[in-house]
Amino acid sequence: MSQKSPTHLPLFTRHFAVQLSATRRGARLARLLTERQLDAWGEPYDAAAQVVAELASNAVRHGRVLGRDFRLRLQLHADRTLRIEVTDARGDRIPRIPDPGEEDAEGGRGLRIVETYADRWGVTDAPAGAKTVWAELALGHGDMAGRSI
Repeated sequence: MSQKSPTHLPLFTRHFAVQLSATRRGARLARLLTERQLDAWGEPYDAAAQVVAELASNAVRHGRVLGRDFRLRLQLHADRTLRIEVTDARGDRIPRIPDPGEEDAEGGRGLRIVETYADRWGVTDAPAGAKTVWAELALGHGDMAGRSI
């Protein structure tokens, strides 16, 4: 008699994805939908909403191509790690946090907020010359315990 190997848990337990217009209204809607979805899942949403607000705003401001939308994806893993992904149309514009000496830099301050809330974040290539900026947050470890902006 052969024994079956134990079944593996799925990579994530819950999933949400939506395509939104690359406008300020679309960015606000991304934040609102994140709050509502995480609330429906019974999870805290304050930190995730801040991260989504920054990433969606960046997608609209720096990743917009006329006639193309951006995509928001939330994946809640079994260990309560939330992966947030925002995909925009500008793969040629990779976000970076300015060096501390670049006080007059035009951008990057929002990414400092993402870096503060997220346990990890990064950028990956997406199809059709696009990019995905992602962040992972461990939910349930205190929304901002021990973190400073």
